[in-house]
Amino acid sequence: MNLPDHAQKPIKHFLQFSDFSAAEINYVLKRAQLIKDKFKRYEAHHSLHDRTLAMVFEKASTRTRVSFEAGMYQLGGGVIHLTTHDSQLGRSEPIEDTAKVVSRMVDIIMIRTFEQTRIEQFASNSRVPVINGLTNEFHPCQILADIFTFIEQRQGIENRTVAWVGDANNMAYTWIEAAALLGFKVNVSAPKGYQLEAERLSHIPPGSFEAFDNPIDACKNADLVTTDVWTSMGYEAENEARMKAFADWCVDADMMAVAAPDALFMHCLPAHRGEEVTAEVIDGPQSVVWDEAENRMHVQKALMEYLLLGQK
Repeated sequence: MNLPDHAQKPIKHFLQFSDFSAAEINYVLKRAQLIKDKFKRYEAHHSLHDRTLAMVFEKASTRTRVSFEAGMYQLGGGVIHLTTHDSQLGRSEPIEDTAKVVSRMVDIIMIRTFEQTRIEQFASNSRVPVINGLTNEFHPCQILADIFTFIEQRQGIENRTVAWVGDANNMAYTWIEAAALLGFKVNVSAPKGYQLEAERLSHIPPGSFEAFDNPIDACKNADLVTTDVWTSMGYEAENEARMKAFADWCVDADMMAVAAPDALFMHCLPAHRGEEVTAEVIDGPQSVVWDEAENRMHVQKALMEYLLLGQK
């Protein structure tokens, strides 16, 4: 049997931010700008004509599904949507078997799942590129969009400071990976019991991040203040305890006031106004959350194009 070209070459995946070099990330960001500019001019960009994306959801999604599905259609390709409710994944089929079968029928796969080890198992058995649409440990597509949004607004992120306020979750760890790769700093403030785990950061060079007990201190002179929901998917049983623990980690006008005068605010959404952020901030003039949400689609189009076609 003759395998397709992509099965004979080393397969490039995007399972966490550090899977790419700084040069690759910068290429994808520049390509995303070109693709977005064409989108805004209503110019067709069908670089993935006749290619098929399979989206595998073991966690619910709005933005991830819409951004990948709309993005692939805009690139001229097709999309297959799978969930645990309408596939054998919900009937305990080994994820390795799913990867082996699905990757023989499509060109690229996005999976949104629980443990990082699960997506790694999937990718190791896939004959096509696999993209992390979110795991418990990392959310690289969102950080790619956030960085693109910051650069779009402020021209560059190198030597800048990002303040992360709230749970040290998959977003926080991905921000830190990105900082180490692209040369900026992340200030992280989380309540006790929800702080960064040192063993997960042993490979990160000094200076890429700093932990703060007080969120106000983390926000001082920051160029970007960002947060996420207090209770991520899979941790709903902890919701009541988290509400109490995070009460002082609501991004408000006081935190934004100590940040840089031109600081931006971001949130990956969905947002709970009055919990992790006040309505005054998320709906205020420093917030770029709607651009940030749209930019998921544009960076993911550039990402899929790069994984399938390389640099153009």
